[in-house]
Parts: sequence; C-alpha cells; structure tokens
Amino acid sequence: MSSDLDALERLRTIIEAWPETREKLSHGAPTWWGGRKTFATFDDHHHGAEHIAVWVKSSFDEQELRVAADPEVFFVPPYLGPSGWVGVRLDHETDWGMVEDLLEDGYRMVAPKRAIKQLAER
Repeated sequence: MSSDLDALERLRTIIEAWPETREKLSHGAPTWWGGRKTFATFDDHHHGAEHIAVWVKSSFDEQELRVAADPEVFFVPPYLGPSGWVGVRLDHETDWGMVEDLLEDGYRMVAPKRAIKQLAER
C-alpha cells in the first residue's frame, strides 16, 4: 500500500519524463496538462472518497472495459467520467506499469503532435 505522497511522487516521475507536460493545481488537485489540455488529475480523497486515485483521460470504450473488468481498481470519476475519463485506485497493490500505460494513452489523446513525435524519438 502506498501513501498519498508516494503515489503523487510516482505519478510526477512518470509524467515529467514526457515532452510538453506541466502540472498545476486545478480545483485544489494536482493536474497535468499535455500542451493545452488536461489528461490526468490526482484524487486525494476527493469529496470524502475512501481512496486515493488518479483520474485519466480515456475513451468511453476503455472506461467501460476497465470498470467492468475490475471495479475494485477502476471507477467512473465524478465530473469527468461522463467525458470518458477513468479513475484508477492507487491505495492498494498498484500495477504501476499499467498506470503508466494508461497515463501515456491519455497524454497521447491531448498532446501536441510535435510532443508525440518527440516521445516516439526517445
């Protein structure tokens, strides 16, 4: 089980390695942008939730598949869920490889083409 700060630092380490990302607070939560659009936000017991999590930009199909396959890990987050985002709990045995893949997919959905090209060149 990771602490809130451990999970947040792990997210930062993953995301900061990608071109044209930045973090800033949005609605009181650390949120990440790829270019001018958001693709992830940290959920630290948002509105009294019992979990810590990350909300990630996703497609409706991906959201539906993940939540149906493992509702203990994945959920439809408030506010952004109706736009296809998926929540991933980080307060248990976390598969950080899967989290990184999901974050990268979300990043690729919003990042400028030049940033995606830079990512591919690494």
